[in-house]
This record gives sequence, structure tokens and C-alpha cells, in this order.
Amino acid sequence: MAYTTIKKPSDYFNTVLYTGNGVDDRSITGVGFQPDFTWIKSRTTTDYHTLFDVVRGVGKRIFSNVTEAEDTTPDSLQAFESDGFEVGTNNGVNGNNYNFVSWNWLGANGTAANTDGSISSTVSANTTSGFSIVSWTGTNATGTVGHGLGSTPKVVIYKNRTDVTNWYFTTTVIDGSNDLLFLNTTEASQTFSAPVATNSLLNLIANNDTNGSGDNIIAYCFAEKQGYSKFGSYVGNGNADGTFVYTGFKPAFVMVKNVNSGAQGWLMFDDERSPFNVANKFMVANLSQAEASTSTHTMDFLSNGFKIRGTDDGVNGSGNTIIYMAFAEQPLVGDNPATAR
Repeated sequence: MAYTTIKKPSDYFNTVLYTGNGVDDRSITGVGFQPDFTWIKSRTTTDYHTLFDVVRGVGKRIFSNVTEAEDTTPDSLQAFESDGFEVGTNNGVNGNNYNFVSWNWLGANGTAANTDGSISSTVSANTTSGFSIVSWTGTNATGTVGHGLGSTPKVVIYKNRTDVTNWYFTTTVIDGSNDLLFLNTTEASQTFSAPVATNSLLNLIANNDTNGSGDNIIAYCFAEKQGYSKFGSYVGNGNADGTFVYTGFKPAFVMVKNVNSGAQGWLMFDDERSPFNVANKFMVANLSQAEASTSTHTMDFLSNGFKIRGTDDGVNGSGNTIIYMAFAEQPLVGDNPATAR
């Protein structure tokens, strides 16, 4: 049986914690690679989630917890560097004595033109790890845009950078069809009328949020790679002996969302903020709230997956379908096998 070619998952995804100092031109190191997509959140304040990528360019911020359009803030993320990134004096990325978490993904360490679709795009694609960043100018009409992965993404997250719009989180992991949630809200899932993506193309419809006429659109595309990433769903049972979810690796990061309940948000866990089981420190992608830690929002990170330990509906609603995105700390098999926590 063939296993992942990714021997060291932290070469493609890594979580780095740091404490802000309010000083300009500050390098945050320890990522282990030059990231192409960096998501930063203050753990101790209610500053917004701030997302940056190489395709849009440094200093250009979008915020997962609100509908706001992109803004340009030169004193935010100022550079992507060989072992991390540089930040300025902005409180959202470097507030003095604020504790921060940054989640970092590797793309292509550069951008390329893509003409596979009816609409030309600019992409930074990593076919090994199944991640690409895609930017294009919308037409508000049916069309296609190339994503550069060479494999079909299971999750695509869209944001109209120009207009005040919802974040579209589209996925096939619930029932194989193209389902839609909103990353900035707690709403339950619904069917999305756009056709499912292919191994080369995103299928677009006349929709302002994902393809507004003349608007700048960004999409983050994730294809599953054995031993490195897993995107799926499980059914909650409502008790502390919760569902075990097999991923084939020890998780470094897990984000979950109850798709049945409109009152539950996007909960984000990682192995840096919770280095030992249970993993109980979480951020909420659709809220600006500081990091929280409760006994009802918990899971164990295991050598081959994760097991739900909390009873809250957000992680374990009884009979509810809960989707997840997981990235590996270590694969279960191969040259760098996982060990117990």
C-alpha cells in the first residue's frame, strides 16, 4: 500500500505561538518554511482574526469573523520570510504583551498565471500537500477558474475581497454533493447550486459572494492527502466518551463545525496551544473572542486520529453531523511514524 510522500508534515503546515512586543519589522520565526498563507489571532484580546497570503500580497488583510472587504494595513504582516514572517506594530498581529497563535501553510513560494478555466487566475499551488491559493476577477456569470492542484479539493473557502460579503465554505464531505456553510457565521449547512470542483477547475455561478462582477475574489482550496490532511464528518453522541475519528495521523490542527445547529461556531484546536491531552484550548473562527478553555469543548489528539471528549453541541451534538478539517503533526506510517501523546 502506498503511503504519503510527506515524511514531515510540519514542512507544509505548522502552528507557531509568539508574544507581541509592539516593535516594527519584527521577525516571527520557527515556522520551518516560508509560508504562503498565514492566519493570525490574538489569544488574549478580541482583535479580529487576520488572514494574509502571498497571492494578495503582504499587508492585505481579510478577517474570517466578519463580512468586511479586504483592507491594506502596512504595519500588519510586512513580509513572508524563509522561516516565518515579519510583522509591524499593528495590535492585531503584534500588540505589546499579547499572546498570538499563527497557523501557516506552504503554497508554491510564489505565484503563477493559470489559464485552465474560462476566467484566468493567479495561483500559488502545492500539489504535494494539496493546497492552493487562487485569485481572479469576478464576472457574475457561470464560468470556471483553474486552481492548480491536479486533484479535486474537498474544501474551498471563498471571499469577495472587494465587497462586504459572507465567507463561503464549500465542501463535499457531508454527502458528496456541494454543500455550503459560512465561515463568518454559525448557520447550518445548505446545498450550494454551483457544481462540485474538478481536479483542475472551480465551477462558478452568477453569485456576488464568489464571483462578483469586476470584484477581486480569493479562494483557499484543500485536497486531501493521505497521512497529511483529512477532511470529513462524524456524528456526535453528546457524551464524554465521544466519537473517535480516524485520520491516519496524529493531528496538529483540527477545526470542527456542527452543520445541523445554527447556534454553533467554527472551533479551532491545535497541538501547540494544547500540547498534552486533553486538547481544551480553542479559538472560534467566526468570532473575535479571546482563546477559551472549557471542559465541554475538548478532544484527545491520538496517534491515528482524534477522539471527542467534550459534551457541547459544537463538538459533539447528539445525532448531529459535525464536519472537520485536520492537518498532521506526524503520519501514522512511513519514515516518521506517530507516537502517543
